[in-house]
Amino acid sequence: MEKDLLKYFTVIGKLQSTIAKSDTLDEALQSGLKLILDTCKADYCLIWYKNNKDNKLHPYYWICPKDFTESEYEVKEGIVGKVFESQKAIRLLNYQEHPDKKISALYGDLNISSYICTPCNNKHEDVGCVEFIKKEGYFSEEEADICEMLTMLTAINIDETDRFFNIVKNQKVLLSVKDIKRQFKNGDQITQVLKGVNLNVYEGEFLVLLGESGCGKSTLLNIIGGMDKADSGKIVYQGNDISDLKGEKLTKYRRDNIGYIFQSYNLMPNLNARQNLELIGELVKEPMDVLKALDLVGLKAKQNSYPSQLSGGQQQRISIARALIKKPKLILADEPTAALDYTTSIEVLSVLENVLKQGTTLLMVTHNEEITRMADRVVRMRDGRTYEVTVNRHPVHAEELVW
Repeated sequence: MEKDLLKYFTVIGKLQSTIAKSDTLDEALQSGLKLILDTCKADYCLIWYKNNKDNKLHPYYWICPKDFTESEYEVKEGIVGKVFESQKAIRLLNYQEHPDKKISALYGDLNISSYICTPCNNKHEDVGCVEFIKKEGYFSEEEADICEMLTMLTAINIDETDRFFNIVKNQKVLLSVKDIKRQFKNGDQITQVLKGVNLNVYEGEFLVLLGESGCGKSTLLNIIGGMDKADSGKIVYQGNDISDLKGEKLTKYRRDNIGYIFQSYNLMPNLNARQNLELIGELVKEPMDVLKALDLVGLKAKQNSYPSQLSGGQQQRISIARALIKKPKLILADEPTAALDYTTSIEVLSVLENVLKQGTTLLMVTHNEEITRMADRVVRMRDGRTYEVTVNRHPVHAEELVW
């Protein structure tokens, strides 16, 4: 018992220190929840917050290989709604004995062995509630106590002036990734790169895919862009299943809807900047004016320069203009700053920030944690699956990034 108490107070000390070092509510909640998860050996967690505009509970942050962005609860609805209304935790330590239809439907085929839902509130407001899930084994009563107490402590220590307002943007789904799997063969060796990815991309958002090398993020980007094909699963674009498109239909999808920005620029070396854009413009019916595209990236004066006469940053900005020339609904950027120094990276990211003002949707793969501060949402991938999704309430400008 003394060991348990010592462990508990040690965790409280770590939690208070973690929250004290956090600059925002977002960081405090995320850091606090990760510590709780580690302490209680939970597999998944999901934070729900009550939005003051529609009086519904919406998902804000989760560690789980599913996309809950469109999910919601009415207050009083299901366990989550009941916990929020009553501000009393519900424990289903042996979930299979007391399953809940709403929870089982929400988490789909993910195994749930033990479940806790606890309120998240402070002296000023009821913020929301938090779900903790084990997929194997059971939470002990002591672990459930820790989940409740540490969640409450996290909420109490949150800056009282930083509230959960205006997170929901009522965006339309542009593209859905549904249970995408992809493997590669090298002789007798088979590598499973994507193991069932589910993700929505929303119109006008800046979405970052983050993860270590080999986690599958670039493969996923290539499948979305029609440059690779999944072994199973679906890609639904504007309501249409494009998973099995071939030949002219696949070419039309790529040509009419997708803009690409590559790490290595991929400019035609024997064409100047203007000609590189004109070449792509010839592929579509109503391209953007070439000089307007160059002006948007700040390189109108370099229209007659060849790639060899441009710096790396300038070449990347030309590649961004090339992506814009088709006026695509979705731009896919694969590590667009990886080959650039800090100053040049900020210049390129500033250009992308301006591109987003045109109403374009941007899906970027990066390994740079700092760039996530610009995004509307951040999806972390691990071992071929989405692992963690964060809604960024306070995206910063490119010039505010430091690394």
